[in-house]
Amino acid sequence: MSRTIFCSYLKKEAPGLAFQLIPGELGKRIFDNISQEAWNEWQQKQTMLINEKKLNLMQVEDRKFIEQTMIAYLFENKDIDIEGYTPKK
Repeated sequence: MSRTIFCSYLKKEAPGLAFQLIPGELGKRIFDNISQEAWNEWQQKQTMLINEKKLNLMQVEDRKFIEQTMIAYLFENKDIDIEGYTPKK
């Protein structure tokens, strides 16, 4: 049975995540305030960022960049500019 939360990204009631995906305080914040739908959108953006910027998640700087971008996207409603990506028409 899924739980319903008020998603701070979508600004509506929506099914929440099934479990906390990231450890710590940030993970708890995401679990409590971000819906599964919003998380799925973020994962698509994250994949594009990693691919287009050729990020290596073994590098601390790249992981920090992804975390900062995730916070800006999910909690500050900032759009992400993905250099090199051209949407299909």
